[in-house]
Amino acid sequence: MTAVKLALRNLLGAGLRTWLNVIVLSFSFVVIIWHKGFLDGWDRQARTDMIAWELGGGQYREQHYDPYDPFTLTESHGLIPHELMEQTKKGELTPILISQGTIYPSGRMLSIMVKGIDPGQQVVSIPTTLLENAGEDIPAIIGSGMAESSHLNEGDYIMLRWRDKNGAFDAAEIKIAGIFNSTVPTIDGGQIWIPLKELQRMLILPDEATLLVVKNPETNWLPVEGWSFNSQKSLLVDFDRIIKSKVAGGSILWGILLLLAMLAVFDTQVLSIFRRQKEIGTYVALGMTRRQVVTLFTAEGAMHSVLAALLGAVYGIPLFAWQALKGISLPMEGSDYGISMAETIYPVYSLGLIFSTVIIIMITTTLVSYWPSRKISTMKPTDALRGKIQ
Repeated sequence: MTAVKLALRNLLGAGLRTWLNVIVLSFSFVVIIWHKGFLDGWDRQARTDMIAWELGGGQYREQHYDPYDPFTLTESHGLIPHELMEQTKKGELTPILISQGTIYPSGRMLSIMVKGIDPGQQVVSIPTTLLENAGEDIPAIIGSGMAESSHLNEGDYIMLRWRDKNGAFDAAEIKIAGIFNSTVPTIDGGQIWIPLKELQRMLILPDEATLLVVKNPETNWLPVEGWSFNSQKSLLVDFDRIIKSKVAGGSILWGILLLLAMLAVFDTQVLSIFRRQKEIGTYVALGMTRRQVVTLFTAEGAMHSVLAALLGAVYGIPLFAWQALKGISLPMEGSDYGISMAETIYPVYSLGLIFSTVIIIMITTTLVSYWPSRKISTMKPTDALRGKIQ
């Protein structure tokens, strides 16, 4: 305790030199916590949206279906398994049928994915109720990204061409019954949603589907022949990899900030030991052991991180609270990169994140402070009193 009090008095007595180091170190504290909080907020928001809009609690996929290979779509359909018919009627899972098609907006030709879904489903957040009560028209809903790229508006009629299971081409006019906003581009870009029964009729595939999206991830879903079950966790693997890559890239920024801050502390310690040799000799002459003097100088260096944490809290806490409330608006859309990203991301600053960052920086600062302080253990008190450099 005496060493801590003496270290604090020496630091405050150093004046501007101490506060410059503290300011730099506090900036590292705030930036690292801010960046980690941003990634955590994006991770939480994207997971929630992807589960709500697309993944549900998991998916049964027809054995030939590959979401990354459109050439598999002609074979990627099968009868809804009788083992799952009861759950389908109860609304515990919803079938989705996928096919390729072509539309002709404003005289242009645009290849799209046509997806059929039950208008009354409540498994995913897509507003399928807009597909109900369309009269004799074939209703369709599209995402805002698709509407922007194809220049379609609600109420527009457009020609849709498709190919049925026998390879014959057919066409019909569909009506845009609604446009929805979503942060999940995989249900928006280049896609049109129509009633499942309507698409089954058009493709001559009664009671068939490509996907079966389940509602409850905790239900023990059994294997079904001809279908592969993908859990919620497995469906999020690609997104987890994106987050890990962002964290890895962010660690470079964190490392640079820590390096700059630690370099300032290290230089301060080296200069302090060089200029205060007489003081060190006096401490030893008054009865302090070399280990106690090393501890004193190490404590001085470590106190930089304590003061930096306090200073960072002064301007960091209001900043974090404001951003957690108002969010961070992004100048680009996540759909441009094919990933789920809201226009406004709300960072998540957990106590675990803050404490772990503070502890890591404090430990690093202490080690950096101890390194140059080891020289004190080799100094002779008489030489130190004369200011002689060893």
